[in-house]
Amino acid sequence: MRCSGPRLKKCLLRTFPVASWLPRYSIRENALGDFISGISVGIMQLPQGMAYALLAAVPPVFGLYSSFYPVLVYFIFGTSKHISLGTYAVLSVMIGGVTERLAPDSDFMVWDNVTNSSMVDTTVRDAERIKVAAAVTFLSGIFQIVLGLVQFGFVVTYLSEPLVRGYTTGAAIHVIVSQLKYTFGINPVRHSGPLALIYIIVATVISWQVDVEGKYGVDVVGLIPSGLQPPVFPEVSLFGQVIGDAFALSVVGYGIAISLGRIFALKYGYKVDSNQELVALGLSNSFGGIFQCFAISCSMSRTLVQESTGGKTQVAIVILFITLWIGALFEDLPKAVLAAIIYVNLHGMMKQFLDIPLLWRTNKIDMMVWVVTFILTVLLNPDLGLAAAIGFSMLTVIFRTQLPKYSALGRVPNTDIYRPLENFNQVRNVPGILIFRSSATLYFANAEMFQDALGRKSGIDITKALSAKKKLEAKKKRHEKKMAKDVKKAEKALKMNGVEQDHKEKWKQQKEVAIIEVEAERDPSLLRTIILDLSTVNFLDTVGIKTLRNVGTQSYTCTNTSVVEHLETGGFFNDKVTKSCLFNSIHDAVLHFSASTLEVKPFIIY
Repeated sequence: MRCSGPRLKKCLLRTFPVASWLPRYSIRENALGDFISGISVGIMQLPQGMAYALLAAVPPVFGLYSSFYPVLVYFIFGTSKHISLGTYAVLSVMIGGVTERLAPDSDFMVWDNVTNSSMVDTTVRDAERIKVAAAVTFLSGIFQIVLGLVQFGFVVTYLSEPLVRGYTTGAAIHVIVSQLKYTFGINPVRHSGPLALIYIIVATVISWQVDVEGKYGVDVVGLIPSGLQPPVFPEVSLFGQVIGDAFALSVVGYGIAISLGRIFALKYGYKVDSNQELVALGLSNSFGGIFQCFAISCSMSRTLVQESTGGKTQVAIVILFITLWIGALFEDLPKAVLAAIIYVNLHGMMKQFLDIPLLWRTNKIDMMVWVVTFILTVLLNPDLGLAAAIGFSMLTVIFRTQLPKYSALGRVPNTDIYRPLENFNQVRNVPGILIFRSSATLYFANAEMFQDALGRKSGIDITKALSAKKKLEAKKKRHEKKMAKDVKKAEKALKMNGVEQDHKEKWKQQKEVAIIEVEAERDPSLLRTIILDLSTVNFLDTVGIKTLRNVGTQSYTCTNTSVVEHLETGGFFNDKVTKSCLFNSIHDAVLHFSASTLEVKPFIIY
């Protein structure tokens, strides 16, 4: 909790990254590239912003607002120099699902006396949907700020690349279907919730076939006011209804932004702070929610345009301010054109279907994650689909640790390299020594399989051996107890000291010769040592330590130092099993036991 000048300066620069690079901004090197990049991205952002507003089910002009307010905040707090923030198709369609669920057309039907039919009061409906979009955006920003402050940036690690690509592809299908009504100039009944995509598709086909001849009007963008919106705090009463959607938006938006940010940071040699990015996105969304914007993230297409046109810093986004004032030129733009723009922008996501054959050849589990994520997203909608996909992805991690690959290792001749015997022809078995390796860590879920696999590789039924050993120990204790009892009875019965002493010596001799240890001459080719390679073990629970203790009575372990602490705290070491059984490498253990004259003593039955 101490504060000093250097520490305060470091904290301020970490909180406001713009203060670290803006004073050193080189006008000669960067200004021209940033200007051209800003104009290019701004021209691209204008139609995209309006088109993605249709996905969010709000008037097109609010897509322009969402392209400015949040981006200006990120300029101050963000750490990436290249990503282009703004409206994003996946987030827009997620927000559209929320706005249409909480403000459906059916709630705003009015009677038209001119046509003698009911119609939707679009003015009131759009005003309500704007409130819903602002509320869910503001709340998602709060989630991102809190997660960033508690250093929760690592949450994105649970969004693997196959999951993200399968999810965005599934969300793209929702985007395409949502634009069919603008493409065909129809107005089908909207649905939300699981399987909504199927109902939309069916309603669109029916409406198009029935009403296509009677529909001649062309729906256009409409009035686009110039200037900026005044701030309005979102309605707190809506927060309880959108809290789950807000959390999903915060995770998806952050995951996409940080992924692209890291790609360009690695390419250009600078670092992106994952926790500060969470805070920056959170401030952008919460601030934007106050100005009636909807949630934003990073767009791959705009980012590539910004980079390819010479943009080197976030100064480029300030040029977007200029483009806001020419929005009125797009008032007569047909919404079908905006739908076409969306289709074109999604071509990159559609190419992600090519991931499936590639993943089939490289990693079938990752391919399964991609396909299952895609199916869940299409059928359950983006919010529920994301939660289900993350759950499935976590299950695959559990299954991988529960079903590891067990191998017996051999030595590459004249080297200290050890590889699985079943995978390499030139690897040779070490006489009298079994080197056993598991591809996963050892814990309660796979401890029994570990023991069974070791038994199969060694030819020893460890369960029976342990059972026999316990029976022998119990028999020995019963025998010693009986002998002690007999001695006491004899001592009590005999009165004469000489005879008593003579009987004591007799019982003592019988007790000593009751157990005879036999040193058997063993065949050198027979198994006499088991080396457990625990280099893949990251942690050990009590069940894993117990399993090692069970097999450790007839084997030695080879491990790295990272698990020694777990072994110590778990009570693995005792008088019989000491740290001398641990080695830093397999080769050290092999050399030790190859030169050792110790023989494994057989069980003695007495």
